[in-house]
Formats: sequence, structure tokens, C-alpha cells
Amino acid sequence: MNLCMGQINTFVGDWQGNCERVIAACKSAYATSPEAVVVFPELTLTGYPPEDLLLRPSLQQDADAVLAQLCAELPPTLWVVVGYPRQRSDGLYNSAGVIHGGEIVAEYDKQSLPNYQVFDEKRYFQAGSGATVVDIEGVKVGITICEDIWEPDPIAGARAAGAQLLINLNASPFHRGKPQERQAMVSERARANDLPVVYVNQVGGQDELVFDGGSFAVNRDGTVAVSAVDFEEALCWLEVHNEDSDKPTIRDGARAQARDDVAAVWQALVLGVRDYVNKNGFPGVVLGLSGGIDSAVTLAVAVDALGAERVNAVMMPFRYTASISIEDAEAQAAAMSVAYRSISIEPLYESFTGALAGEFQGLAANITEENLQARCRGVLLMSISNKKNLLVLTTGNKSELAVGYSTLYGDMAGGFDALKDCPKMLVYALARYRNSLTPCIPERVITRPPSAELAPDQKDEDSLPPYEVLDAIIEHYVEQDMSAQEIVALGFADSDVRRVVRLVDLNEYKRRQAPVGVRITQRGFGRDRRYPITWAWRGR
Repeated sequence: MNLCMGQINTFVGDWQGNCERVIAACKSAYATSPEAVVVFPELTLTGYPPEDLLLRPSLQQDADAVLAQLCAELPPTLWVVVGYPRQRSDGLYNSAGVIHGGEIVAEYDKQSLPNYQVFDEKRYFQAGSGATVVDIEGVKVGITICEDIWEPDPIAGARAAGAQLLINLNASPFHRGKPQERQAMVSERARANDLPVVYVNQVGGQDELVFDGGSFAVNRDGTVAVSAVDFEEALCWLEVHNEDSDKPTIRDGARAQARDDVAAVWQALVLGVRDYVNKNGFPGVVLGLSGGIDSAVTLAVAVDALGAERVNAVMMPFRYTASISIEDAEAQAAAMSVAYRSISIEPLYESFTGALAGEFQGLAANITEENLQARCRGVLLMSISNKKNLLVLTTGNKSELAVGYSTLYGDMAGGFDALKDCPKMLVYALARYRNSLTPCIPERVITRPPSAELAPDQKDEDSLPPYEVLDAIIEHYVEQDMSAQEIVALGFADSDVRRVVRLVDLNEYKRRQAPVGVRITQRGFGRDRRYPITWAWRGR
């Protein structure tokens, strides 16, 4: 049996486009092997996650139409396994169909519905029951969907129903370490059930989620026989040999080289930005290039994602902007060949402070004047966005968003934040990684102390603990749900921990108003961590 893992980039809600992507991939596969099995990801026809689009009354009408088109247009000798929602008399199911000879010859309904982190499947779907096993070219193939592979019962059910090979359709989003987790878990399931497993994952960006692909197949002993490239669309072939009719084997084939942690994060950011911009129809992006590390990394991500011709950078200097910041911004813009302009915010700031003079009379200067500088920059960027239809990329990182070290309607103004889930120390690692490919970020940007440059000689560490400490406390509190007492017990200063925890709690209102951004950890702000804005259970 020749089997093709159809690792495609679907578009949520694009029934027709997703249908055509499946047809195109199948025609390509047919040219290689006319009787092949071609497997696509979970909910291929809607894209994943479709969220409340699943509640629309026209859902089943659209599903029926594209399924009919697939049955009519797919090469009849292929066996095609594709995911879609299926309305039944007792509710909606997350289903997979096997199409052969112009008809759906079998269907399977997902049994294990995830309802944690970014997943809300119990809001939409009923849980299926029972195994689906299809005889394909003399091999009894069991079908499962995504979370089913993480649970023992669906696999055991398929095995009991006679499955000799398991196919698992996935829409599994990326986070740091996830590819290794998947392979380890699937290998364990293969060994425990004495079954080869084919794991097909989708690729692409959808809002804050990035799906990294990385489809693979393991033999019954858990060894990886074939693996697809990650972060790219691919038709990845494998051979199933059935000399022993009871125990088919996947022949060793191409295995893509695994990326290290920082390289994988970089690719996730690039893919997330590219698909958000392209799928939402923006011709390009604009960002404020300050001469600092965050905007430098954001610019490099944008260029890698879109090409220099679609990226615009704007330096917006003020009296506190260091000359080296201007020099470094100019140098990076030139190195990356992006459109670059410098627009001083001095006239805007003076106009605003003049207009507010009466309101502020008798009141001492404070953080208001700092925030006003950031808001002048936000006005400029949003105006350029409106006039030129460019998406504003904000440049805040996870460390800043966690503790509110950012200005609403200022540096938080924009449409997408590539670094939203990247702690500050990871931002430095990303800069060094990108420079290892081709130098583009001035070394001084990486080595100089970080500063918002909103006051004379300002440094971030004037207001925050050192980023090495801050990032660690945030990880323990936000990503691991540890209490302040538990974090202090690890050796952190009590004053630092209490301060950071308080800031994280107080700034939920800011994060609710922040742009969406790429998720690369298991606990990003947004879908993963749904804390109330107004609450009293603090300090626990």
C-alpha cells in the first residue's frame, strides 16, 4: 500500500477553497500512485478551529455540498481520508470520512473531545462511540482523530475491531517541545497496542495558533519510519508492506531533520505572521522600529514572513531617543532592504501637552507624559495603517504584557503581535539565531541594556527585576500556576515575587485589549489563560 500524508494549510471557513486544496493534492498523488491512500488533517473542509462557525444553520448544507463535490471529482481509484463536521440526528460530530469509488464508504466520529488550553470541542461536538475499520488493499485500517490517540480506549477499540494499521487525523497546534511530545506519545501507543500508526497533522497559522505539520509514521515497535518537514505544506509518502497479513509494516523512508527549540519558535513566528497577514488580505505591514531588541526581532520576522517589499518601518524619535537607537534602526532597515521613514513625535507631543495644559495645571509630571509619547506613536502608526491598508505589527513581548510594561493605545495599538508569547530572554535568543542565518540585527541592539526611552537615561530594570528573574517568575506563576509562596520557596526574593504576581494580576485588563499574537507556549495569554478582570482572590 502506498500512503500519502496530505499535510496541507487549510483556511477556516473556506469550504470551497479547502475542497479544492484536497482535490489538487489528490490529483498530484494520483499521478504518483493511482491506488494510493491519501490522508488529510482533522476538520479539513472547515479548517481548524472553526469555533462558532460550527453553530451556523447552513453548516450541514455546506458540508454536504463539498462532500458531494469530492465524491464526484476525486480520482475513483484513490482512497481518501478527510475530516469534516457531520450533523446527525442527536448532534454535531467531528468526523472523518473514507472516500473511494465516488462515495463515502465509511465514517468515524471522534471520541475524545479536548476541552482544555486552546480547545473547546465539547462546546460544539458530541462524542462518538465505536471503532471504524476499513479494509484497504488487504490491510485493515482503523481511523481515529487527534485526541483519540492520547487516550487508550479509542485505540483499543480499533484494535479489538481488527485494525492492523491506525491512521490518526490531527489539528495539533505548536508549542515549545510539542513535536517531541507527539512522537514520544504516539510511539508509546504503537508499542502498547502492537500497531503501526500514521499521524497526519495540518500546517499553517490561524489567529494566534500555529500548526506545525511534522506528520510522521511509526512502526509497531515505536520507531519513526517516515516524517514530513515541519512548518511547510507537504505530500509525504510512505509504503505499508503486508508480507505478514496480520502485521503490516511501514518501510523506512524519508525523515525530516528536527529543528532545535529556538529554530522551531522562529519558524512558528514566521508562519504565524505570514498566514495572519495573507489570510486577512493585507498587502503588507508597518511597525515602529525603535532601535531596540523587540522591534528589531519583529522586523526580521516580518521580512522572513512576507519579503522586504511588503514591510514598512517607521522610526519615531523624541528628545529622549538616543542617537545610537536612530543609527541602529537605520542600519537594520538598510540591511533588510525595507521601506523606512523617520517621523519625529515632538510636534504631536507639544500639541497634546498644549491642549492638556489647563487640565494638568498644578499637577506634577508623572507616567502620564511617558504614556503620551507612546500614544503619539500609536496615532502615527494607526494613521499609516488606515491610509495604506497596512497591518500594524506591535512589538511587545510576553514579559512586558505579563506585568503591564506597555501603554494602552500606544505601543499596544495595532493588529498583530508576533512576540506576544515570547519571554524577553527568548527574544534575545531569537535575535542571535536570526543573525546566525544572515546578519541583520546590529550587535549593539542585542548587547545594550533595554530601555523604553520615555525618560532621560531610562532602563527597563529601573522598573522591573532583571529579565532573567522576571521571566522565571512569570513562567512559574503564569505557565505552571504556582503560588507566590511556592515561587519564593524556589529561592526567589519575596519582594520580587510579590511585586511581579501583583502586576500580573492587575494587568489583565490591558491584556484583554492587546492584539492577538502567535502562541508558542502551553499557557499563552488569551485562549489558554482566561482570568477575570475584576476579582478578589488575589495573593493566594
